[in-house]
Amino acid sequence: MNWLALIIAGIFEIGWAVGLKYTEGFTRLVPSLLTGVSMVVSLGLLGIALREIPIGTGYAVWTGIGAAGTLLFGMIYLGESHDPIRVASIVGIIVCIIILKLTAK
Repeated sequence: MNWLALIIAGIFEIGWAVGLKYTEGFTRLVPSLLTGVSMVVSLGLLGIALREIPIGTGYAVWTGIGAAGTLLFGMIYLGESHDPIRVASIVGIIVCIIILKLTAK
């Protein structure tokens, strides 16, 4: 259950990272509210997950999901570069997340 909470927290991290782009410096009400809700949910679920998951592992997985997901969103929906180095970097992040999960105690 803690790992599921951590994964969902990471997905909400993607939501608030992407949402920041659409708040226009928190001058747009709806995107700002949605971004704020995503932040609260993400941090709340991270806190729940860290009850049992080691802090270093949990935080690294949470930020890794957020980083890889935000990069993918930018590449797919915002026309950001699909450079092979960027793609390899995303794959590297995902591999590291898997290794951390497999080695967590």
